[in-house]
Amino acid sequence: MKTIRVSAAVITDRNGSIFVTQRGYGEYKDYWEFPGGKIEPGETPEQALVREIREELTAVIEVREHLACIEYDYAAFHLSMECYHCTIKEGSPVLLEHEAARWVSLSDLPSIDFLPADRELVQNVLLSGAFSAS
Repeated sequence: MKTIRVSAAVITDRNGSIFVTQRGYGEYKDYWEFPGGKIEPGETPEQALVREIREELTAVIEVREHLACIEYDYAAFHLSMECYHCTIKEGSPVLLEHEAARWVSLSDLPSIDFLPADRELVQNVLLSGAFSAS
């Protein structure tokens, strides 16, 4: 089974809200996810994340701490997702590839219809206590 390596950003603001995006294309259209994308050859996961957020959302992020590496088997491929806590350093997110986006509270995460691998990240974040509910 082919492995796809990606990075995902759990972007928080000063109020502790978390930025999530809704896919506007493909097999998983309309599911929610943490923004990010594929790691290109020669890139670190952090470099890929900064590039992907700039390309997809026109914002510049600061990558903070590594939260988890989620391994998930989809029907057609294995996903290896490096997940990081990030903040916005410059600009505001502008949707270039996503259908919708919103800032949500930590307590709202379980009620959102996330992609399967992102659901695992939600569970990891909630169990780790990495972010305090506000």
